[in-house]
Amino acid sequence: MKVNIEIECTPEEARSFLGLPDVTALNESLMTEMQKRAEANMDQLDPEVLMRQWSAFGGEMTNQFMELMRSAAGPAAGGKTGSSKDR
Repeated sequence: MKVNIEIECTPEEARSFLGLPDVTALNESLMTEMQKRAEANMDQLDPEVLMRQWSAFGGEMTNQFMELMRSAAGPAAGGKTGSSKDR
């Protein structure tokens, strides 16, 4: 036997029927705080600011990444690895 029950109600009615707490005020305060933080960080999304940050941070990271790739490709390419066994 199969029984289907359809109930039409609003989310508020369902919450009160099931005894769940009303979190509307909490949700609104969280959304307000997220909006404040997003607006405070909007200047970080400016393309000029992003490029300045990436170039300041990226220069050293690029060098480290290239060194990592050279050391990883060294044995496969027949190059030196830096250990005393291979010399």
